[in-house]
Amino acid sequence: MITRLGHLCLRTHQLPAMLAFYRDVLGLSVKFGLQHDDGTTFGYYFAAGHTTFVEIFDHAGAAKQWGGPGGRLGPNEGVHYNHFCLEVTGLEEFCAQLTAAGVEVTPTRVGMDHSKQAWLKDPDGNAIELMEYTPQSLQL
Repeated sequence: MITRLGHLCLRTHQLPAMLAFYRDVLGLSVKFGLQHDDGTTFGYYFAAGHTTFVEIFDHAGAAKQWGGPGGRLGPNEGVHYNHFCLEVTGLEEFCAQLTAAGVEVTPTRVGMDHSKQAWLKDPDGNAIELMEYTPQSLQL
């Protein structure tokens, strides 16, 4: 039985920029890092509430750790990724903080599901939806 999404994994060529964005801009804490035997860090798990995480690791680091050009998973040919969503409270205030930090965020609006939402992109261009549930949200 599935109980919840465990984590979303992203690969990058710019791990320092992704670390700064997810930790310093979005405010997700680093739960732990992924290290090679020599102690160098090639990835991070960011806490996204309860036991849900965003995992990000470096392409070259993955290849070094697990072999091959893309690590154990190989290249992501045919991937149909669209976006992932982070549930937030105080959406308007959070978007104002992001905008003040120089992040381009769409205006907030209420979607078809009756939830408030706004959109942004990380340094790699991955789409991120920010969602705040309302009493009318279909998810609830």
